Amino acid sequence: MIRNEDIQGKVVVALVVDKMWEAKLRWFGHVKRSIDAPMRKCERLAMTGLRRGVIWTDVLLMDDVLPEAGLRDFTFEAAHDAIKQYVACTFSHLLLDISDALVKVHDNQKGVIEEDYPLQSALETSKKALVQGSMGALLDSRRLLDENLEVLSSLTNLIIELVQEGFQDFFRKLNDHFFMLSGKKYSANQDLTFGEGMQGDKVLPELVLLLAQLSVFIEQNAITRITEARSCLIGTSEISSFSGGGTRGYENSSAFIPAEICRIFRSAGEELLQHYISLKTQKILIVLKKRFTTPNWVKHKEPREVHMFVDLLLQELDTILNEVKQILPEGLQPKHRRTDSNGSTTSSRSNPLRDDRLVRSNTQKARSQLLESHLAKLFKQKMEIFTKVEHTQESVTTTIIKLFLKSLQEFVRLQTFNRSGFQQIQLDIHFLKTTLKDTAEDEAAVDFLLDEVIVAAAERCLDPIPLEPAILDRLTQAKLAKNSDQNSTS
Repeated sequence: MIRNEDIQGKVVVALVVDKMWEAKLRWFGHVKRSIDAPMRKCERLAMTGLRRGVIWTDVLLMDDVLPEAGLRDFTFEAAHDAIKQYVACTFSHLLLDISDALVKVHDNQKGVIEEDYPLQSALETSKKALVQGSMGALLDSRRLLDENLEVLSSLTNLIIELVQEGFQDFFRKLNDHFFMLSGKKYSANQDLTFGEGMQGDKVLPELVLLLAQLSVFIEQNAITRITEARSCLIGTSEISSFSGGGTRGYENSSAFIPAEICRIFRSAGEELLQHYISLKTQKILIVLKKRFTTPNWVKHKEPREVHMFVDLLLQELDTILNEVKQILPEGLQPKHRRTDSNGSTTSSRSNPLRDDRLVRSNTQKARSQLLESHLAKLFKQKMEIFTKVEHTQESVTTTIIKLFLKSLQEFVRLQTFNRSGFQQIQLDIHFLKTTLKDTAEDEAAVDFLLDEVIVAAAERCLDPIPLEPAILDRLTQAKLAKNSDQNSTS
């Protein structure tokens, strides 16, 4: 028979447990609110609550009194959710830090901020945010593993798996973010909140270049540093979980695989660099199209100076040089210059029209001689015009120069020139040859492409009589002197 005293005692215990449980629920609510709070506050408050050993002690006391309530299991579940949200919060914060650094490129373009080297500053800020944020995530996980609490020590494998999944997912989202900013593609899984002004804006080529170089840094530097730090901070006995498996099974976890991440960002770096070159080339093509579709080339007047479109081309190249010099390294290979056997590096000897002394005749025989000379030169040199683009200043600028010269040749082939129009093209190319010789890495190939433009103009000319070398040199020197005076006064 149950005594009244026993019933009263259990009622009292139940009431006490109920009050204690109400207090613990408020505490769990505090943990959740701290996780949902702004990130830096989340980092400070969320794990502070979990590390309070008195909470776990009280849970054990309540579980002894009333095991039917399942307080121990509920607490493990709450701790599990808190840690999971905390890790996710950490990597979301890291994504936002990097996004904030990239916003600076847009702000600088809009004049919101002014810096002498905005791309260099944004790149260094992004690198710092990436490395320091990754190290911070590893340090936090180490601190959790070092806690001498049963509720945390029993979740060791979970913590390791969440961190590894966090890194893998973070880098995949970062790759998606890069391509979204470049305007190339968008990931439906991308849930990152971007800074104001980042969405809907026109894609900036300089931002694409920055993303390409940041991808190179991730592949060649960041992943190695994170992998090494992971081994030191988490420990060799625990790091086996990072290769897959773990408590939840390989099929349910996403192991941090450095080789895969390196492959992703190696590919991203190459694709983004090509995209930068494409964007810059398209901008130059606008200048070329306007130049060749506006005048009537059959009624062109005698050339008196280098055309202003050459200035626009050189301005675009100056912009490109300024951008690549901020964040791309210099190339290690020397310039590929033309030897005497294949032609001189001087402009006066590299013109195929003067090489063949075609300065007096506009007959079919003269045209045949011109083409034969050009083909002979092509087979003699056996040069490779377009080579693989490297992440160097010289390689990028030279590739853009080659592309716009090839496009220039195609624009020329679509026109029909009188003698004066042909001579204008000859003069413009002569000036470009003088100014580009110190800019391009592969000078021989660029020189050859310049010659091809003149040959194409001769093929499309009704009367292909070129200017005399002395006239070319005089007009070129006059243009150089004019530009020098304008630069000194500006």
